[in-house]
Parts: sequence; C-alpha cells; structure tokens
Amino acid sequence: MQTALFADIVGDSEVSLWGLSGRMRLQRMLTAFKTVSLLDSLSERPDDANVLLLRADYLFDARVIEALLGWHENMVLLSPAHTPVAIMTTGKHVKAMREALEDDLPLPGHLKRYTLEGLQIGVQQNLKKKDSPYILPIDCSNRNALESELFAASYKGVTDLVTKWLWPTPAFWVTQLCVRLGLKPNHVTLLSLLLALWAGVAFWYGHFAIGLMMGWGMTFLDTVDGKLARVTLTSSKIGDVLDHGLDIIHPPLWYLAWGIGLGATATPLPNLELLVWLMFIGYIGGRLCEGAFQLWLAPFDIFIWRKLDSFHRLITARRNPNLILLTAGWAIGQPETGFVLVVGWHLLSTAFLLCRLSVAWYQRSQHGMLHSWMESIDPVRDRQQLAVKVFTRIPLAQQYDKSTISN
Repeated sequence: MQTALFADIVGDSEVSLWGLSGRMRLQRMLTAFKTVSLLDSLSERPDDANVLLLRADYLFDARVIEALLGWHENMVLLSPAHTPVAIMTTGKHVKAMREALEDDLPLPGHLKRYTLEGLQIGVQQNLKKKDSPYILPIDCSNRNALESELFAASYKGVTDLVTKWLWPTPAFWVTQLCVRLGLKPNHVTLLSLLLALWAGVAFWYGHFAIGLMMGWGMTFLDTVDGKLARVTLTSSKIGDVLDHGLDIIHPPLWYLAWGIGLGATATPLPNLELLVWLMFIGYIGGRLCEGAFQLWLAPFDIFIWRKLDSFHRLITARRNPNLILLTAGWAIGQPETGFVLVVGWHLLSTAFLLCRLSVAWYQRSQHGMLHSWMESIDPVRDRQQLAVKVFTRIPLAQQYDKSTISN
C-alpha cells in the first residue's frame, strides 16, 4: 500500500506518443493514485515529505511507477543504460536532486542505486500476462517503436484466438485514427453498443448475414476501445461499467436471438426452448466457474493457472469463438447447425472448467496456495517453450537494436 507522497515531473519529451507528451503521460499515470499529489512548485512540499522525481523524457512502464510509489527509502532508479531517471527523496533535498536529474549532475554517493531487476515486478494479473518492465528514452528515432510497444503492451497475453491473432494489426490502425480524430474510448464503446443491439435485432428476424457483419464489427470495436483507453491513459467509471457490462450481457442474448431467428427461416429447430436453456446453463456455469476460482482459490484468473488453461482460453466458449461457429453455420447454409454447435461448445467448455475447478480445489487443499505458471518463467530464457512463445512477448529492449532505444 502506497504512503502519501508528492511527485514532481522533470522536463518533457521531444515527441508525443499516442498524442501524449512524456509529461502528460506521467501526469495521467500519477493522478490514478489517490495518495499522490503533483507539485506545481517546489514551495508546495513540506521539508519532511517524500517526493518522487521522474524524468518526462523517458517512457515508464506503469508497474515501475507503482513500485516506486511503494518505496520507503531514498533511492535513485537507473535506466538499462545506467542513466538516473527517477529519484525518491525528501522535501528539503528536492531542489538539489531535481537539478541533478535535469542537468545530469553527479548524485550523492549515499543514495542507493536500483535497476529494474531490483523492483521485483512480476505477473500482470489484470492483463493475464508476464512481460518484462521497461524504462526507455523518448526521442524521434524510436517514436514508432515505442508506440508499437505501448499498443502491444495494452493487449492481454491470454485471450481468444481472434483477439490474439486477427485483430491486432487493424486495431492498431483504427486506434491511430481515433487518436488523430480526437475520439475517446467511450465514443468507440457507444458505437460498439449500437452494433451489439443492431446485430441482436438482425439475428432475431433471421437476417443472419447482416447480423454477423454487425457482430464482428462490434467485437472489433470492443478491442479498439480498450486499446485506445490504455495507450492514451483515458478511462472513466461509466466507460468501464458499460464496456464490461456489455461484454457479459450481450453474448447469450445474441445466441437467443439467433435461435428465435431460425423460426423465420426454412429450417426452424425442434426443441428450441431446451437448447436455449442449455445455452444459458453453459454460459452462466462457465462464468460461475471462473468467478469461483478467483474468489476462493487464487488471486489470479483460472486461465493463467496452468499452461493447459491458457491454451483452453484461446477457444473456450466465449463470444469470438462462438461467432466463428455461427459464421461457419451460416456460410454452409445451415444456421441451425451453427446454433447447435454453440450450445454444445458451451456445455463442453463449462464441463472442462468444472473439472479444472475441481482439480484446483484439490490442489489447494492438499498443497496450499496455487501459483500461475507465468510466475516461474522468463519470456527470454524460456522462449523455446510453446506456451511462452504464444502467451508472452520478448521485452522491448530485446526487440530493437540497442542504439535505437538507449542513450
């Protein structure tokens, strides 16, 4: 838990990333922490207050900022090129430390030096992945590389196959367009909400082709709004509620509408009511299994417990894999087959999750705390492992030539 402290941003970057200068990006990152007060002038801070100084011409991983805010002693953080980029000090020393950081002056010898390795940053639970943290200089030569890194870092490591392999490139282009046009994540979310409603109506009346186009458009925008929010550090409570609420509510309603829409075609399904009930049982059961795991068994998502679970997430009965089944059924002229496949896949996926939940319960009772497979791997050292290749990325410093990303 962070203690109350002040933060001061030193300098600025020569270029912007995703429409934000280095100073603006740090300001948005820091204002997310309620215990942090940004300094407008050096006279504002008490002499005995903790003050975190940050260079705005460097791109900081959000996890690095969080780790620094939890630090309880005076220290200096060094970049991979051993350049001082952040200092934790007390108020009476701020002026001298600020000048040293801004003008690259020698720092007092008593200040402890730390690198990224000393911060002990691990798995990103919210994004279901393990990426190495970074601190990198922002300049004209590496602007494109850094923007690409910020976008890639905004992606979940463990997700469905469509989001993981089909959407990234077009989503990158559309996110860039949104930044240029000044669109906010909530604008994109509202459009995706409209497409979700229109797709449901189209399915209800048996217009499956139109519904599928709108449905796939909605799933694409559902990717874009989250990426836009993360790369621009723009989010709101109403946006989060709308986005996550929509993700949970609309998929089973789409399947219900598809089933009813079959009545408007030449091949209505017998026992439709039973199939609809089975679909809801499968959908709700799967969500309950996921929630039970994280509520009672582990502090992380079930899909990052074991490698098997991560691979299962690629194809489990969520919206995008199910849309593939519905699209395939429509493409072969058998939309009823697509619906039956969705129902069956829901039941199979939920049965698998129940088995995994039972195994996890047993493991927890016999051996204590559960651990994610990502905790013990290194994205570079263990690159030869298939799961590591699929679900982790090589650190940015390893992807580009050192002359491009270091001073």
